[in-house]
Order: sequence, then C-alpha cells, then structure tokens
Amino acid sequence: MALRYLHTMVRVLDLERSMAFYKLLGLEEVRRHESTQGRFTLVYFAAPGQPEAPIELTWNWDGDPGLPADSRHFGHLAFGVDDIYATCAHLAANGVTINRPPRDGRMAFVRSPDNISIELLQNGAALKPAEPWASMGNTGHW
Repeated sequence: MALRYLHTMVRVLDLERSMAFYKLLGLEEVRRHESTQGRFTLVYFAAPGQPEAPIELTWNWDGDPGLPADSRHFGHLAFGVDDIYATCAHLAANGVTINRPPRDGRMAFVRSPDNISIELLQNGAALKPAEPWASMGNTGHW
C-alpha cells in the first residue's frame, strides 16, 4: 500500500489573522476553496516550491464553538528555516511571541493566533549560540 502525505488541517477562528501569521513564516497561499452550501472556507498554504505539502486552514463562517481554547492536543507543525535567528527576529518584530527561543541555534517554538504550536528547525547544522537568544527563557507553553 502506497501512502502520500496530503496536508495538515487546522481549524482557525480568524481567517485573516491566521493567514497573516502563516505569511510571516514565509508560506504562500497555493489554493482556496469556498463552500457556500457548507459555509466554510479552506485555504491551503505551503512553503515556496513545495505545493505538495500544504497546511489547510479551515474557517467555519458561523464560528466554531467546539474549538478548544488550547490546541495542545494537536501537537505541532514543523518547518525548516535557513536562519533560525533571523526568522525569530522577523516574527518577534511583527508581534509574535517566541515561546521557546533558539538558545541552541537549532530549535524554536512559536504559536499561531489559534494556539497551534509551530516548531522552527535550523536547516543543516545548528548555528553558534548567540544573544539575545542564548540567555532568553521560555515564555508560556510551546
């Protein structure tokens, strides 16, 4: 039996806010589907050049009262980045809390507006530990 990864779906409460967050990460919208009958919108985001591995943002037009306040049951999405320090600095400059700073030059965690954990991993070897990250503590949950 052959399997092929299709996508990871996450429910979002504020589509525009969530889309802005994933764009900050460097993802691009690769397709969209709106269902007037089902009253929902699906927006697919992927890393540049990787449309085969998207994240599906599902937004229910009439709200989603069953969505838990803390989406820790989900786990996390993981993305490789070329410069973890520059990526974290860019996100922080745009108001994103760095929950687990890249103290080791290799790994960091942030959260989306919908409380989804996002793991950022340095592509290749870890960068040399550098300030302000090396001495920065964790903030909240990751």
